[in-house]
Amino acid sequence: MMKNDDNASIDVESSAESIGKAPLIGNGKEKPNKLKKIMGAVDFVLRLAAIIAALAAAATMGTSDETATFFTQVFRIEASYDDVPTFTFFVIAMSIVAGYLVLSLMFSVITIIRPNLAIARILLFIFDIVVLALAAASAAAAAAIVYLAHNGNRNTNWQAICQQFGHFCQKVSGAVVTSFVAVVLLMLLVLLSGFNFILKKK
Repeated sequence: MMKNDDNASIDVESSAESIGKAPLIGNGKEKPNKLKKIMGAVDFVLRLAAIIAALAAAATMGTSDETATFFTQVFRIEASYDDVPTFTFFVIAMSIVAGYLVLSLMFSVITIIRPNLAIARILLFIFDIVVLALAAASAAAAAAIVYLAHNGNRNTNWQAICQQFGHFCQKVSGAVVTSFVAVVLLMLLVLLSGFNFILKKK
């Protein structure tokens, strides 16, 4: 009779130990998934913000035009973004960036629903880098032209035009600043994707 009691007590203790350890294993699997879902939600919000910034930059630059009059309205000179090839490239590039980001929202939602789906994250990571390079190139090129418009260049006798076309310069400057906001958001997206890959390896 004593042996049966001992066996029963051992079984109860072993079952209690197994019950106590089971939730610890489950929590270890759930924590990475929760973190990945949070990162997916942050990714989605960053993409929405980058869409707004890219669209604002393209729209502001695309509507930048001004007509200045000289010599009591005898001469009228118009300044528009399509007069400068760099600004035209800027509008096209920012439009492409915004279009890509809109399409990428679907993949971002997939990463939230299925955080362990690697192919979606890899595609986003690759295309985010390509779009980041495009956005940074167009923003930097436009910034150089805006600097010349404000300050000119004495060595090449390029005159500053912002005194005559103040409204035009104000709009193109705002477009360039907004484009750099989009660039920063894209950089954060790339860093977030890289961190997600590191988390997956762990």
